[in-house]
Amino acid sequence: MARTIIKESFSAEETFDIGKQIGENAKAGDIYTLNGDLGVGKTVFTQGVAAGLGITEPVNSPTFTIVQVYEEGRLNFYHFDVYRIADIEEMDEIGYEDYFYGDGLCIVEWAELIPELIPQNAGKITIEKNLEKGFDYRKITIELN
Repeated sequence: MARTIIKESFSAEETFDIGKQIGENAKAGDIYTLNGDLGVGKTVFTQGVAAGLGITEPVNSPTFTIVQVYEEGRLNFYHFDVYRIADIEEMDEIGYEDYFYGDGLCIVEWAELIPELIPQNAGKITIEKNLEKGFDYRKITIELN
């Protein structure tokens, strides 16, 4: 049964902390899509996820590498950014199935570009701004399957 959780953040620190909660509660094999406009805080959120897994190395957006792999936490963490995927075969070439169906946690940014590859049990995280509530306000919707 699907479940939706809505969190409100009023600072980058709060966005980080919400991500950290996801990391702390992650189980092997979890996968989440991460959606939001440029500059909405996806990287800050992902840095929080990594911290929740116990990863201390710097976490940046993998814009030019498709996937960043972090192996020092309690679970392996696979951070995908598929924005630059020109052809779905590129995902096959990097062996995406080993990550998506492996024993780590996957976060996939721009997953709407590869919907046919995203497992049905994937959770969905959406970060949205609302300037009426303040410049740093974010609404973070977490949909769990």
